[in-house]
Amino acid sequence: MARYMATHRRCWAGVLAGGLLMLSGCEAISPPPIPRGALIEKMDYDQLVLNSSTQNDALSILGSPTAHATFNDNTWIYISMTKDLVPLAHPVVDKQQVLVLNFDNAGVLRKMNVLNKRDAIPVNMASGVTPTPGTHISVIQELLGNVGHYNPMSSMGSTFGGMGGGMGGGPMSGQGTGNGGVGNSMP
Repeated sequence: MARYMATHRRCWAGVLAGGLLMLSGCEAISPPPIPRGALIEKMDYDQLVLNSSTQNDALSILGSPTAHATFNDNTWIYISMTKDLVPLAHPVVDKQQVLVLNFDNAGVLRKMNVLNKRDAIPVNMASGVTPTPGTHISVIQELLGNVGHYNPMSSMGSTFGGMGGGMGGGPMSGQGTGNGGVGNSMP
């Protein structure tokens, strides 16, 4: 019995050592951050000059914006984010930046605003339930609701022996896979 316990302990010690080795390896090999959106750095948008740069300048320096404001095409929004992968969890936002450029009607840059992760406003899901009228059906209504509405031959048409239309002409035309209803009756 003592020999069995000693072997059992060595087995568990090996499993624990292997597990710790694997877990320590996970931390040593961390995946690179995942960039998302328009990867714009400070040195990029510092090239834009207020009251002088135009929309064409912004396009050539920064590229196309991620979005435009809903009611104003002269407000351009560049969104960039870097996420870090965390083992056994959702990715964590490491760096977040939103660059908002406001142009006048002539296309000249009038305002530039840079928002970071600390400027974000957390939004929580609403806890209530939206009522949907007309969906309270009893089991009996659900079972008997379709009685008389189901006809397996209604959607098959003349292809499988139904009468009329189909691929070839009028009723009883003799064309199609099911011969348009001709010759499909049992003796």
